[in-house]
Amino acid sequence: MKITLKDGSVKEYAGEMSVIDIAKDISEGLARMACAGEVDGKVVDLRTVVSQDCTLSILTFQDDAGKKAYRHTTSHVLAQAVKRLYPEAKLAIGPSIDNGFYYDFDCPPFDREALDALEAEMKKIIKEGAELERFTLPREQAIKFMQEREEPYKVELIEDLPGDAEISFYRQGDFVDLCAGPHLMGTKNIKAVKLISSSGAYWRGSEKNKMLTRIYGTAYTKNAELEEYLAYLEDIKKRDHNKLGREMELFTTVDVIGQGLPLLMPKGTKMVQTLQRWIEDLEDNEWGYVRTKTPLMAKSDLYKISGHWDHYKEGMFVLGDEAKDKEVFALRPMTCPFQYYVYKASQKSYRDLPIRYGETSTLFRNEDSGEMHGLTRVRQFTISEGHLVVRPDQMVEEFKNCLALAKYCLTTLGLQDDVTYHLSKWDPDNRGKYIGEPEVWEQTEQHIRDVLTELSIPFVEDVGEAAFYGPKVDINTKNVYGKEDTMITIQWDALLAEQFDMYYIDQNGNKVRPYIIHRTSIGCYERTLAWLIEKYAGNFPTWLCPEQVRVLPISDKYNDYANKVLAELKKNGVLATVDGRAEKIGFKIRETRLAHVPYMLVVGQKEEEQGVVAVRSRYLGDEGQKSLGSFISSICEEIRTKEIRKVEADEEAK
Repeated sequence: MKITLKDGSVKEYAGEMSVIDIAKDISEGLARMACAGEVDGKVVDLRTVVSQDCTLSILTFQDDAGKKAYRHTTSHVLAQAVKRLYPEAKLAIGPSIDNGFYYDFDCPPFDREALDALEAEMKKIIKEGAELERFTLPREQAIKFMQEREEPYKVELIEDLPGDAEISFYRQGDFVDLCAGPHLMGTKNIKAVKLISSSGAYWRGSEKNKMLTRIYGTAYTKNAELEEYLAYLEDIKKRDHNKLGREMELFTTVDVIGQGLPLLMPKGTKMVQTLQRWIEDLEDNEWGYVRTKTPLMAKSDLYKISGHWDHYKEGMFVLGDEAKDKEVFALRPMTCPFQYYVYKASQKSYRDLPIRYGETSTLFRNEDSGEMHGLTRVRQFTISEGHLVVRPDQMVEEFKNCLALAKYCLTTLGLQDDVTYHLSKWDPDNRGKYIGEPEVWEQTEQHIRDVLTELSIPFVEDVGEAAFYGPKVDINTKNVYGKEDTMITIQWDALLAEQFDMYYIDQNGNKVRPYIIHRTSIGCYERTLAWLIEKYAGNFPTWLCPEQVRVLPISDKYNDYANKVLAELKKNGVLATVDGRAEKIGFKIRETRLAHVPYMLVVGQKEEEQGVVAVRSRYLGDEGQKSLGSFISSICEEIRTKEIRKVEADEEAK
């Protein structure tokens, strides 16, 4: 039997051998670090027996699949600890995830003290060093085995498996769990573990099922790596927009108003207003868009024409009952059907195209309550929506321009390096979800693929993520916790013009169907604000700050001069305030830093006599005295160019 290793070398063995024994033959050190194996590209357990020629890689914690096996084993240790301390708890599932693992239990919630006790018990189990033993049972015996152990969730999982499935279990000491693996050889291989938090989670992710208790944790091979990760977690907690956005008084939520309906406070409103004015001026003045303003609701008749009633009704807020009311309305989940009727209001020639409609649209989507999160998952939001009606021969170029505009907006905001591009395709195995014929989908998807390739934009392809009427490019990013959401979408639509009887007159006098691009340039303003909070930890570029300068008189004797400085700043469009309270200047400076104001101007007797200001910034710290005119000139240039300046770490920490 010939085994080809990752480095290309070949090992020969007279008979079959397990992956772990091959690892030992290569190196005892490698065997100690081994977490799993990869045979002919398939990840396998270390106990897997190899009986024929193959390629083999021994996976360690440095490999993604190795990390998963390591952390999945740690989740079993957690489950064993829970069963020891809380014998009545019922086991659900416990997979590895990015940066750690979790396990769901049917039991009361755990507080921090309980998590610490569980963590201590886990360390005892690890120290005991039990070997993990894999065994299998036929389906009926497996069900009976878990029924006898009074584990109803495991029984349900087994019952959902095919009748001929291999049902495997892992035993470690007195603990047994249903699991496909792979796993480490024993618990003693786990070196550093930490339980992070506890929360609620519906069984199988459905709010129709029972709420379980989920424990999140992580594990590393070195304590130093664990400590580094825990420090990272502390940093992202500070950046979490749900926490920081409230502390900065950018937004809030109120139970009596409802989930997914955030209130933007004055500072948050100012930021969104700044973004909105920038985008509208950019689109209209530089990219050739024209503005529309359309209703927030429409009769169901409109959505039946577009197909949304059949394909998206469950995601809409419907006003009225079709069985009782003559007219049923719905709040709009998108603007496209409305803008189509703006287009249809007059006859169009081929010379009129392309027409680029832009609208700052407030939309409504009936998201599940379990999906609501801060500003990133909401039920009412505002979007930089646009629809381009184009001739088929203009489609590729206009699609490229939409990508260029999106990239420009991301770059200006400093978010361009944090995104991934996705070609979201239809699912031919789920035809009922889509309109149109397969050949149209294949052609349009290939057009987008060609555009992305030509522009050298790296992308991945996602089956089943297309809109019901066409494929799209989704530009995604992750929040501080690794959850991915879409920022910007650009859709290729060759179908809805037919639904709405849209046409233009070509050079031969014939009626021709146009193509349509559905797109956003900055996406949802609320979600963009959330990402900006997390990206900059509240230290926004000056042009985006709701308060750009705070004037700090050393004492109330200099309030008059401070207000003169304020008047000049405001005259030049700078967002500024005065802190005229009878407080010590050190206190005012600390408060200004905590408020994430980029510039503070300290004024006292010298400054008033000389007509200057003492400048302190989060970029350079104490910048010394400057003439007011010089400071105003420099900050106005910074705002005009939307410069992103680096925050000095030592100044930020003061």
